[in-house]
Amino acid sequence: MSSFFDCRDESQLLAGMRQARQAIARGELVVMPTDTVYGIAADAFSPAAVAALLAAKGRGRQQPPPVLVAGLNTVRALVSDLPEPVERLVETHWPGGLTIVLPAQPSLSWDLGETRGTVAVRMPAHRLALELLEETGPLAVSSANLTGRPAAVDAFSARDMLGDSVAVYLDDGASITGVPSTIVDATALAHGGGGRARVLRHGAVSFAELAAVLGDALEPEPESAEGADGPA
Repeated sequence: MSSFFDCRDESQLLAGMRQARQAIARGELVVMPTDTVYGIAADAFSPAAVAALLAAKGRGRQQPPPVLVAGLNTVRALVSDLPEPVERLVETHWPGGLTIVLPAQPSLSWDLGETRGTVAVRMPAHRLALELLEETGPLAVSSANLTGRPAAVDAFSARDMLGDSVAVYLDDGASITGVPSTIVDATALAHGGGGRARVLRHGAVSFAELAAVLGDALEPEPESAEGADGPA
């Protein structure tokens, strides 16, 4: 049976955060608010928890979840290279609605799915999400919805779709924007590759904002990009 907490109530907030930490430690799933849409979270270093996350959403290993982090120091431990242009992007748009795909650190013992040696990372601009991340470490987090359904912008919508597959729901009201993060693939910039970053999904950060930071290191704007289901 799932537990549901209104985190706008101080007494429920404390209990909810405690139960969320305990659920993550047990390898269970948590729905939490972010600055974009609600996310379904699991311990990034528990293959069983990540598999449960994908199963709850009805997704396969071919669609691995991104990883939310509490700060840049964590990213440095997760990726094999952090190119200078990406550091500038992070300085400008983190915390915020920007997911960045980079080569993963090969020594990490985790299994997010068929990542092809990459990891998608983001630092959310939401107090509850950041507090939980500080206490649990990196979390695999995807949008809190069934695949093919709209991303949940409140905890009740997430619960209607995901039900008891999630142990703890943290409610903090409707999402501020309801717009999923922009996804940028920056793997071609890593290790002196000399390539250019490209937008995989349009979202909270506009192409113009990305271009203002990356300049010629960003591929021209594509005609279309992926839909909203995926990273929070």
